[in-house]
Order: sequence, then C-alpha cells, then structure tokens
Amino acid sequence: MVKRPSETCDQIKQTRENFIHELSQNMHLYGISESIGRLYGTVLFADHPMTLDEMSQSLGMSKTSMSTGIRVLMEANMVDKAWQKGVRKDLYQPVDDWYKSFSTVFVKRWKTSVENNLQAVHQMRAALHEIEQVNESEDQDSLDTLAGDLEKLQHAENYYNWLAEVTEIFESGKIFDLIPKK
Repeated sequence: MVKRPSETCDQIKQTRENFIHELSQNMHLYGISESIGRLYGTVLFADHPMTLDEMSQSLGMSKTSMSTGIRVLMEANMVDKAWQKGVRKDLYQPVDDWYKSFSTVFVKRWKTSVENNLQAVHQMRAALHEIEQVNESEDQDSLDTLAGDLEKLQHAENYYNWLAEVTEIFESGKIFDLIPKK
C-alpha cells in the first residue's frame, strides 16, 4: 500500500514532535525550561529562519514568552539572529555548533559554582582560624574537629581548583584537541 504524501508528512511531523518532546524534557540539564526547550526544537526543525510571531503561532504561546525564550537560547549559543533580504522583523535560526552550545552553558554554570564554593571555602577557613585564635582551647576533641574541618576544606579547595582548570579547557576550546568533535 502506497502512502499519500500528506500521510508521510504527518508521520514526519509526529516523529519531529516526539524528538522535540524528548529534547525539551532534558533541557533542564542546561538550566533551560521545558517550554524553552520546545521553542528550541521548533526553531531547530523549521525549514527557514523564524520570526517571534511565527514561533508564537507555532507553539501557541505569547510573543513575550518567545522573546524571553529566544534571549535564553541566544545566551546559550543555541540560536542566532539571521538576516534575510526584505524582511524587517528579527529572524532566528539554530546554531549548528552544538559543541559550542554545550561548552557555553556548562562553562557558565561550572564557573559560577566554582566561584561560589571557593568563596564559601575561604569564608569557612577564615572563621575556623578565628575560632582557633580566640579559643585556644585545651579541649582536644574541639582541636581535632577543627583540624579535621580544615583538612576537608583543603580537599574541597583542591577539587574546585581542579574544576576551574577543567572549565578553562572547555572555555578555551582545548577540549576538542583531547576529544575531537564528531
């Protein structure tokens, strides 16, 4: 039995929808909401660069939501503006380099995490040293606890400094020398 062209188009559309659904379900790994993930999937599979109005119509969401979503996707290097002769509205298309998108998102998250956690390590270390100076205690249990906490902080600091180096490898693009893009 030969399928009608419209039946084949419907099957393709359904297959795309299934993929977009899975894609949007996993966008939380990038710190991106499911609805913005659906927006990305819509732009990804569009046959041409899209305007905010087209996105809004396609997803049944407000133009304001589309604008906010596109801004998030642009910050993640997942979409970019496109230009088309004679079109006055902003057009958007997916960025082809998914590796760059991954790096951009995770570098940003890792850097924030490293900075915040190193700051917490330094603050706790300073507080422990202050406690140590003020309370020159003869209580061996307290001194052991203090020493143990300082040792754990050193391990934490070593880890976050290592993660900062890993982040630098991604940010500089050196990661692709170690593990080439496919």
